[in-house]
Amino acid sequence: MSTTTQRTRMVVSGTLLAAFLGAGATACGPDGNPLASTPYDAADQISFSASMDAGKKADPDKPLEVTSKGSGGRITDVAAVDGQGRQVTGELAADGSRWHSTSPMAAGAHYTLTVKTENDDGAPGRKVFAFETSKPKSQKLLKVTFGPDAGAYGVGQPLTAELDQPVKDKAQRAIVERGLQVTSTPAVEGSWYWVNDKQLHYRPRTYWPAHATVQVRSNLEDIRINDRLWGGAAKPLKITTGDRIVAVTDAAAHEMTVYRNDEKIKELPVTTGKPGFETRNGFKVVLAKQYYVQMKSSTVGIAAGSRDSYDLPVYYATRVTWSGEFVHAAPWSVGSQGVANVSHGCTGMSTANAKWFFDHIHEGDVVQVVNSNGDPMELFDNGYGDWNMPWEKWVQGSALRGGKTGASQDAPTRLLPQGH
Repeated sequence: MSTTTQRTRMVVSGTLLAAFLGAGATACGPDGNPLASTPYDAADQISFSASMDAGKKADPDKPLEVTSKGSGGRITDVAAVDGQGRQVTGELAADGSRWHSTSPMAAGAHYTLTVKTENDDGAPGRKVFAFETSKPKSQKLLKVTFGPDAGAYGVGQPLTAELDQPVKDKAQRAIVERGLQVTSTPAVEGSWYWVNDKQLHYRPRTYWPAHATVQVRSNLEDIRINDRLWGGAAKPLKITTGDRIVAVTDAAAHEMTVYRNDEKIKELPVTTGKPGFETRNGFKVVLAKQYYVQMKSSTVGIAAGSRDSYDLPVYYATRVTWSGEFVHAAPWSVGSQGVANVSHGCTGMSTANAKWFFDHIHEGDVVQVVNSNGDPMELFDNGYGDWNMPWEKWVQGSALRGGKTGASQDAPTRLLPQGH
């Protein structure tokens, strides 16, 4: 059978870009079903503005818009993808009359735009065409540096993104955050948190899976953030995780229990911070391991020669805060280990036990302290305290998922001295 239908005229605008696409009519398919028809080629219905014909490019500052004009047809789908595979998100009106972009286009990029239509008889129309966006006349590039360094880590290791310029506006933060893509194998739910105007942390709802591969990259290159700021190139990052190692120190029981993949593998008698120097409660992430550290009280404001001063060689030192909290060998306090808390904030154990711990713990593994009278672990300023924030509050620090930014902590914090 044959039918006569009205062709749908499409107008596509992106600053200087304008196109008319016909959703057109074709004869029905062999089975009489219009949905089985080959999409109508609307090439003869496409026209560009005079400025586009003159070789000018679309302005990435302006939204991309597709409009159906005339009766008898509607837009069913629109896809715009650049040469790097980045998609422009958009919204389609319920009646199919208009589609417009909701995310910015990249500057200086080559785009492929695919528009699908349908007429009143259900016959499909389709048109694919290409256009380029212009470079801004002047731009300042936002540099993003991911952390930690590439390598193998424990399951508690957060990802970080350091910006070289502050981003304060919520809408601009959403653009930045949307461009920072994290993938993991196996896949897990996770979210960015804006620590401040120049720093973001990313963590899953719970720890990373054991033996996972985690990758982060930026899709911000040539993306407009504001009138003067555009995304720059960024080096991607890949890390892997090992076994799930978690060490839990009960300060009241003076004992550390080490778990591998949720199985208890070791119990170690320890001593933690004495009154006035209590070890911080909460979750900490191993920052580094040092075979030898010369610990001096003067580096944290305790005067040499005073009652609490010290200057000691310390071995098998596993750092968990930047202010000087370690898990380390403390042969001078063996008599108190498992019995009393006598340190200046560190977790001390025998040399043999400290060596075992040093050999089995890794950067990124989790060390948790419970039942201490100390202050809670800081969230971000003294290492990685990310796991002390409930997930429901964490996602509020995302510009995409929550919108509340900036870290907060109810309890006051203080600097624990680097101590034995």
